[in-house]
Order: sequence, then C-alpha cells, then structure tokens
Amino acid sequence: MSDLSVDLVLDAHATLGEGPVWSVAEQRLYWVDIMKHEIHRTDPSSGTDEVCDLGEQVGCLGLRAQPDARGALVAALRSGFHYVDFDQGTKTFICDPEHKPGNRMNDGRCDPYGAFWAGSMMDPSDRKTRTGSIWRMAPDGTATMKVDDIGISNGIAFDAERKYFYCADSYTDVQTVWRFDHDPDAGAISNRRVFFTTHDLPGRPDGASVDVEGCYWVALTSGSVARFTPEGKLDRMIKVPVEKPTMCTFGGTDMSTLFITSIGHDYLPQSKGQPHAGGLFACRPGVQGVADGKFKG
Repeated sequence: MSDLSVDLVLDAHATLGEGPVWSVAEQRLYWVDIMKHEIHRTDPSSGTDEVCDLGEQVGCLGLRAQPDARGALVAALRSGFHYVDFDQGTKTFICDPEHKPGNRMNDGRCDPYGAFWAGSMMDPSDRKTRTGSIWRMAPDGTATMKVDDIGISNGIAFDAERKYFYCADSYTDVQTVWRFDHDPDAGAISNRRVFFTTHDLPGRPDGASVDVEGCYWVALTSGSVARFTPEGKLDRMIKVPVEKPTMCTFGGTDMSTLFITSIGHDYLPQSKGQPHAGGLFACRPGVQGVADGKFKG
C-alpha cells in the first residue's frame, strides 16, 4: 500500500459523491452527489464549489463538444438522458431507454469519439438481482444497450490508443472488471474477457479511469485506489483517508492530479468515525491521465 499523500480538496459532506469529470477549458471538476440530486462544479485552486440541483437522482455526466442553449453538459438521470445547463439549473430530456421504475443510472462517461455511455442498477440494490445494463447514446440521441445482466454498473473507462472499453460489476458475488475490444466507428464492443477480479483483494471495484500508459485506476470499497497494468496486473495501491472512495479521474493544469470522490455519513452510517467521508480528495501519483471525451450531440 503506497504512502502517497492524499489531500482533502473539498469537505463536501456528500451523501454519494460520484462521477468526477475534469473540464480542461474551465479548469474545474464536475462531479455528482447522486442522492442529493446535485451536480457540483469545483475549483480546486480556490476551493470554490457551485451546485446545480436537478430535482432527481443523477448518476453521471459528460461535457458537450458544442454547448448550446440546452447547456454544456449531458447527464444520466433517473428518468433517462438529458442535456443540462448548469448555470441555469435546467435539463432537457433526450431519451429514456430502460423504462425500469426500479432502476436508476449510475456510473458512466463520454468516450473519446463523441458518444455517452452510462450504466444502470436496481435501487435499492438487493445484492442478488441483476437488472442493470450499460447503454451507449450516440450523438443523434439514439441509445443502444451494450451490456446487460449487471448488478451495480461501474468502472466504465476507455483506452483510446488500444481501443479498449472497460466496465465492472460491483456486486459481492461478481467483483469483476471486464475488457472489450472497442470499434468506435461502429459504436460496437466485442471479445468480452475478464480483466481482473477483486475477490482476493480488499474491496469491490467502483469507478475508474485510464492513464496515458494504458493503466486502469479504480476506486476500491476498502479505502484505497488501485492501479492495474494493461495486462491486468496489480501495480500499486494508494490508501485513501475514507472507507468508501467511489471514483477517480485525472485533471489539473497538467492532467497529473488524481481526483477521488467518496461516500458520506448519510449513506454509510458506519463511516461516522471518518470526519471527511463524502469529501473530494486528490493526489499526484506521478503519471498523467487522459482527458474525457466530449459528447458530440
């Protein structure tokens, strides 16, 4: 376990902090608090945090390549996919592909080619029933299911250089990250295989990101963030000062800062001994990350 310093960026007291996305243009970090229905926009240099309340659970978001009157963001909400104008606090419906009242959207991000991917899960989860799916929304607003039979969808990430797509299921009896070959022109994934499992590691896989060396960084539900090589070998683990980190992404002026969201006391009562649970954290692990793609719709 690495003794790398992990610092508190924002003592946010989030209920379920998730989905960090770095805006290179704004030098701000967008992230969500699923249960509070919020999108946050944080300036790490000043500690300023702005909040947009969307009135329903928001699982993940992405930046748009060409913002317009509907806003500069795309987001997966409980009711489906929407454009979001953060400054106005408004949302514009695009589509709801699932039509499953018991499900909500969870992890996701834009791919490097202009599509938006998001996975769903039963909420509340019974840790047995796998009703979740992973969806790809093309720039024209058409959503297609790409993976099904998922318990808790997580770990969505892309390695553009090697044309890999990653996803995970956090269920206790699954705890698996898969890798697929990704054909961006067709929007297709194929050749599903196990990348790694965490059955022999502390914690289950949650949200993830990829660095410039093709390594996969994933938050583990054990107070750590782990890095796996492109061969699926555990390379390093970084201890985080809270029990439940949820997702990590790279950002900062040189894309070398790893930002980490987390679960707070309201959602995880046993974390009350951790005063900064639900906070936003950051470290500098010595490698650059890859900026998220932008939705071209």
